[in-house]
Amino acid sequence: MAEQHVPVMLTEITELLSPALTPAGPGTTPVLVDCTLGLGGHAAALLEACPQARLIGLDRDTDALAVAEQRLAPYSDRIDLVHAVYDELPAVLAERDIDRVQGVLLDLGLSSLQIDRTDRGFAYATDAPLDMRMDRTEPLTAADVVNTYPVRDLARILREYGEERFADRIASAIGRERDTEPITDSARLVRIIVGAVPMAAQRTGGHPAKRTFQALRIEVNRELDALRRVLPEAVAALELGGRIAVLAYHSLEDRLVKQVLRLASSDRAPRGLPVVPPELGPELRLLTRGAQRPTTAESAVNPRAASARLRAAERIADPGRKAA
Repeated sequence: MAEQHVPVMLTEITELLSPALTPAGPGTTPVLVDCTLGLGGHAAALLEACPQARLIGLDRDTDALAVAEQRLAPYSDRIDLVHAVYDELPAVLAERDIDRVQGVLLDLGLSSLQIDRTDRGFAYATDAPLDMRMDRTEPLTAADVVNTYPVRDLARILREYGEERFADRIASAIGRERDTEPITDSARLVRIIVGAVPMAAQRTGGHPAKRTFQALRIEVNRELDALRRVLPEAVAALELGGRIAVLAYHSLEDRLVKQVLRLASSDRAPRGLPVVPPELGPELRLLTRGAQRPTTAESAVNPRAASARLRAAERIADPGRKAA
């Protein structure tokens, strides 16, 4: 499995984060937190490029952690793998008595393992039980959402998380169908969605089930809630000169990343001040102009990279540390 994994924008991420992962002086060990370890592709490249760096790798998926542990075995003395959701970052660092880190990486969305293992229920192209849990120790599944949420809540989820313009029609169709028999597999759900979406609309925009499956996955795994919580915590955890890189795969994720990084890279002084006090200056310097996209060549070789948006920043001030 690990051999088939192609990390998205690997060269760009390695070049962006490596400068922060060199020792600041004798006896210092730079720490990289990969908040979404997945199969360990980005982590392996960064450990290879930065031989004195230490990795703390988080993932909510125990299957992915097992594969990543094998992949990262050559660096076993420098890795610490943790079963955790990325918004648990503050607790993970506190448990290790770590105050600041030099690098943070977030590669959002599905891992290759979750896509490729069709029994996980993430793919609309393959029939499987409606699961979609990234962490299979959690109780809520996509089948629970589809069969127990009120129709109005289903419609809201499809509209907000899937940006689905036919959310009301799809939710109503799901409500009718589940009244006759619970919807437990992806093939039946796809048939319901296809039947609810007007034929004219199915000729463009990709598969008609794509947005619904995205919305259900986000709801099951509380992805946007976790992302809202982790982004400010990740910025706060950076040491001076530390860097953060985030790969997003749809506009909802990227919008949150953009807002947090832009805010932290702007000064907080009232308008009209002739000089901005240092404590009110920007905390971050943006390293990417807007969202960096994969090259055409990469997208051709690895279609999963096509929708990626990469943003990165470096901490240039640490008012929290000064206040302490």
